[in-house]
Amino acid sequence: MLKDTGERVIPEKMKITNDLLIEHIARYQFACQYATGRVLDIACGAGYGSHMIAKKCKQKIEEVIGVDIDTKVIRYARGTYYHPMTTYVEADINSLDLPGKMGSFDCIFSFETIEHIKDEKPLLKHTKKMLKDDVILIVSTPFGKGRGIPSGYPHHYHQFTMEEFKEMFEREYNNVKFFFQHGALIVPADFDTKEYFPIGLAVCRK
Repeated sequence: MLKDTGERVIPEKMKITNDLLIEHIARYQFACQYATGRVLDIACGAGYGSHMIAKKCKQKIEEVIGVDIDTKVIRYARGTYYHPMTTYVEADINSLDLPGKMGSFDCIFSFETIEHIKDEKPLLKHTKKMLKDDVILIVSTPFGKGRGIPSGYPHHYHQFTMEEFKEMFEREYNNVKFFFQHGALIVPADFDTKEYFPIGLAVCRK
């Protein structure tokens, strides 16, 4: 039985009104407009998001590969969210040989991942290497006090400020669109806004 860590989204064990579930489902719904060809879902967790992309976008995708480092969660995804267009793979996204093993993709999603990694540079390097030309990388992460500062969440190394998040992707990509999320609401980012948005999304093209 897959255990709830307090952050892991397992729809079968959550109420439909759960805010964490709503946020995660909204991100995959947002991603559906970009999904095409061969899709990689990094840190896919229980597999519900990869499954959602496969079912909703089956007319425009070739396959979805969900990757996670957790053996138990990959086993759960295979058993609970099987779809003929989806494959779940146990792998470390920071592994140096991952791009060679995975190949290239038309679209890569990585939701709520980089805050769990002490150094995000390998992740950014590997995803960029695996992206075909003029295709999409979508990354989301919660905002916080900044790089290297404890966030209060036991599974997060840190949470980036809005400015750090913006700079991180503008440094890597020439074409980036930013969005903010609050609950199910995802809107174009205004970095001068006084309104509170806890989560940022970056939609990047090479």
